[in-house]
Amino acid sequence: MAGEQKGKAKSEQIKGKAKEAAGRAVGNERLEAEGRAEQAKGDARQAKEKTKDVFRH
Repeated sequence: MAGEQKGKAKSEQIKGKAKEAAGRAVGNERLEAEGRAEQAKGDARQAKEKTKDVFRH
């Protein structure tokens, strides 16, 4: 379960970076903002998983 969540966090971060870069390349501010939001969501999920790991060990 934890590994699945960590993978999901990483994929959200990667997808967000791609969206942000694509938005910047074509000048689409909305797409760029969506990418940043997706990265933040992935960062939050990753932080949550790291916190759970600390208390698990």
